[in-house]
Amino acid sequence: MVFYFRSEKERMERQRIAEASKGVGKPKVGGVFELVDQDGRVWKSEEEMKGKFSLVYFGFSHCPDICPEELDKMAQMLDLVSVVLPPSSSSNPTLLPVFITCDPARDTPSVLKTYLQEFHPRLVGLTGTWEQVKAVCKMYRVYFSTPQGVKPGMDYLVDHSIYFYLMDPEGDFVEAIGRTHSAEKAAKIISEHMSDWKAKAKR
Repeated sequence: MVFYFRSEKERMERQRIAEASKGVGKPKVGGVFELVDQDGRVWKSEEEMKGKFSLVYFGFSHCPDICPEELDKMAQMLDLVSVVLPPSSSSNPTLLPVFITCDPARDTPSVLKTYLQEFHPRLVGLTGTWEQVKAVCKMYRVYFSTPQGVKPGMDYLVDHSIYFYLMDPEGDFVEAIGRTHSAEKAAKIISEHMSDWKAKAKR
């Protein structure tokens, strides 16, 4: 009985977080966009993300340390969630991992394809024009900045926000997961939100 009430309290707290993210007067996170994936195909969010949970991360392939660390963590998160909610079961919600570059000048589809193969086979890499990427970053409230006066061939770093954005199957923002979360803690948060959605869908 104590376990039930504790579980129900935790579920209600997760629901409160998810609902608060959609609150009136709060800036909306996410939106409809169109980019190009690592295979060079046009990728439309309203088609690819609809009906799935999505875990969205913004970064760039030339990042020396933070992005590789976070993508390694993302891969662990995917595998841990898959243990709790196996993708092979049609009754389980799907989790779509998405990497969106903040450096479209260098991150072409082929560059992203090679880069992301190092982390997880399910990762979707997206790029586009600078204007397209800037628009998507604005939708997700992602800050990014490239140095001024960069010439072709020059190496440089891109300063950017470091969060995983969990989106629900209706395209609504659920929760942001930061660097302080371990892969295990993040996977637990994601699995619980997905399980809550699955239980609600059965009602």
